[in-house]
Formats: sequence, structure tokens, C-alpha cells
Amino acid sequence: MAGPLWPRTRRGSTDEALIRAVYEEHGNALLAYATRLTGDRAAAEDVVQETLIRAWRHAEVLVNGKGSVRGWLLTVARNIITDRYRARAARPPEVAGSEAAPPVEGDHADSVVDAMTVLGALDRLSPEHRDVLTELYYRQHSVAEAADRLGIPAGTVKSRSHYALKALRAVFTDGGADGFGVDRRSGRPPQQPGGLREVVA
Repeated sequence: MAGPLWPRTRRGSTDEALIRAVYEEHGNALLAYATRLTGDRAAAEDVVQETLIRAWRHAEVLVNGKGSVRGWLLTVARNIITDRYRARAARPPEVAGSEAAPPVEGDHADSVVDAMTVLGALDRLSPEHRDVLTELYYRQHSVAEAADRLGIPAGTVKSRSHYALKALRAVFTDGGADGFGVDRRSGRPPQQPGGLREVVA
């Protein structure tokens, strides 16, 4: 849905119909993406709602024929999630009311932002490479198990994982338009979650 949906006439009704059409076409993908980044369905639904509100406020972006509508929506959703976690991290820590109260847990915003960075980098890989890395490093499957689940030979799993890690390493080394190469706050490459931390570094 890269081009105009239809000519704009009356702004109010047309924009509402436009957002309804955008939600019908991209809502499920947007919710799945936000859920993957937040790990929380309710929070993801809030992000989708805020994304659609921003789309409604800037409806001209959806009909100007420049770029991908889904790409724009996913970028807005990712920015909303990043902003929320950074705002939470910027708040001063809460002080317990009494000594008997449990200590306040440290904020995990940095790890969430790092995980989002890795997910964004994975999105830049081919589906075949991304699937192999997901099976081996996120689901902790052996080469044989990954081959069985993906329906490909074990040798292909090894080969794809080699080239997938090489491509992922290049994303973090070279950076790019999305700024994957360096942590904007510290100037360091982001920490990768789980098994990818060892293999990408």
C-alpha cells in the first residue's frame, strides 16, 4: 500500500475511512510487531492505538505515494515504544515507604532498547537467515532440531547460520539509516540479548 488509497475529498470523513482501511490492512502486522517489541499484548495494543492516532493526524503521509505505508507505521510504533521506555528510565527511582517493603527493581529500559535494536537488525536479514538464527539462538534448538523444524538439511542450517551471522555482524559494524551500529546514548554497539551476544560481537 505505497500509493494513494483514493482521492481526498472531505477531510473528516475521508480521514476516518482512510484510517479504518489502514487498520484493516496493516493492523495485525502492527500489533504483532509491537507485541514482539514490548512482550506485552496490552502495551502493544496501546502502541497500535497511538500509532493510528498519529497516522490520523498526519494522513497526508498515507496518501502521498512516497514510500511504504507499512514501513512508516512500523517506524512510528518503534519510536513510540522507544520513547516510552526512555521516559520510564529517565524518571527518578521510587523510594520504598518502609523498611519492610520490597526494594524497587532496577529499570530494564536499556535491555529493552537493545533487544529492539537487535530485532530491527534481524528484520534487515532475509527470511531464511532470520529463521535459522531464531531457531538456533532464540529457541535454543540444535542444528538437527532446527533442520527438522525448518524442513531443510542440517548442512543448510549450518551454512545459513554462518552467512546470517556474518550479515548481522555487518549490520552492527556498518550501522545504517536506522542507526543500528551504535547506541545513541553511549556511543557503543548495543548489547545483544541471549545467545546472539556472543556470536555477533
